[in-house]
Amino acid sequence: MSGAISDASSGAVAPLAGDYDERLTVPRSWWLMAVGVGVAMAIIVFPIGPLAMLVGLVGGAALAMAGVSSYGSARIRVVAGSLVAGKARIPVEALGEASVLDAAEAVAWRSHKADPRAFMLMRSYVPTALKVEVTDPADPTPYVYLSTRSPQRLADALAAVRSSRAR
Repeated sequence: MSGAISDASSGAVAPLAGDYDERLTVPRSWWLMAVGVGVAMAIIVFPIGPLAMLVGLVGGAALAMAGVSSYGSARIRVVAGSLVAGKARIPVEALGEASVLDAAEAVAWRSHKADPRAFMLMRSYVPTALKVEVTDPADPTPYVYLSTRSPQRLADALAAVRSSRAR
């Protein structure tokens, strides 16, 4: 990404009062599947012996849980005049109109309506989304697509920051 979108991992920003913060956590069923991976590993190494079975159970479950935890740690924040989505940071001045997408529209924008140049923070288990136009002429990214459980709240937070900056 170029232009207005930059890496947000370079510095911590303290959230201000009233800012938006959402973690896209995975469903509980994914944690059960991670335990299932551990059970499968235990069954695979069962012929070796009980200690190997225990190591397979604990190790397989721990690795799967680490992967699930990492995937479910994506955050969307509106903080200090910027939209932070995953590792991308976009100043609100570089953002245009926000469109709240219901489940059907979100699927359409994830598939046949999608632009390959767009920045997308997608999670298949989050049915709704927000599409925000990127208005920075130096940035080739046409829009930002964000899976979010609260698209209207996120749009309102962006509008509030934009209006407070305009004063």
